[in-house]
Amino acid sequence: MTSMLASKYLADTKTHYLAELEAVDFRTNAEAARVNINKWVEEKTQDKIKNHLEPGILDVDTRLVLNESKPVKMMHQKAKFPFTYIPDAECQILELPYVGKDLSMLIMLPNEMEDNTTGLEKLEQMLTYENFAEWTKPDMMDTVEVEVGLPKFKLEEKYDLKEILVSMGMTDAFNNDKCDFSGMSPCDDLVLSKVVHKSFVEVNEEGTEAAAATAAIMMMRCAMLPPERFMADHPFLFFIRHNPTQSVLFYGRYSSP
Repeated sequence: MTSMLASKYLADTKTHYLAELEAVDFRTNAEAARVNINKWVEEKTQDKIKNHLEPGILDVDTRLVLNESKPVKMMHQKAKFPFTYIPDAECQILELPYVGKDLSMLIMLPNEMEDNTTGLEKLEQMLTYENFAEWTKPDMMDTVEVEVGLPKFKLEEKYDLKEILVSMGMTDAFNNDKCDFSGMSPCDDLVLSKVVHKSFVEVNEEGTEAAAATAAIMMMRCAMLPPERFMADHPFLFFIRHNPTQSVLFYGRYSSP
């Protein structure tokens, strides 16, 4: 059975997310469709994410697979970067803008490791969305000369988000009797079965040089003078933010020696 999508839904997804529709045959050749989807993901992530959908995850009841990729490339250099220090959290925050400045990597580095802990416990307890937004807003960051020491690392994780989304209250979408995707398709045959998320972040010495950061707005606040060195030789948190919308696309914890 073919699932028809509403024209407004298709127009909206193309306008806001640059999403394109591709017809595939789940009913008679689900495995070929899976291979085709994985190939698309590999191409969009420059071969960083492979085998996004595992064998057997698609079957004759599958109607739609929504894919999204957000590849990024890390910069690494000695230059002027937005920087601040948060006394209450006892951590430095460094912003590394990507080319074009639409994306930035923000690194929160605690002062030091103490009492056999990673040094992240206090920071993670204080880290709320409100604090993150406050700590990283432009008028809290000074653009200063910083010598950045950042370890080379690669993180790849895969999650089945169904259980998490259900626990957060998103139950109807997975329920055959209660789901309502009429905004996507006039056909009454769609139900969400799985939400698979796979992410890849790599930081290495082959960074891309970025244009100079925009001058920060100055204001009075309580802060120590920023250091000239930002040495991430102990655990830290990192975030990749879409600056125009202030949306966090990736976040993670680096805690390996």
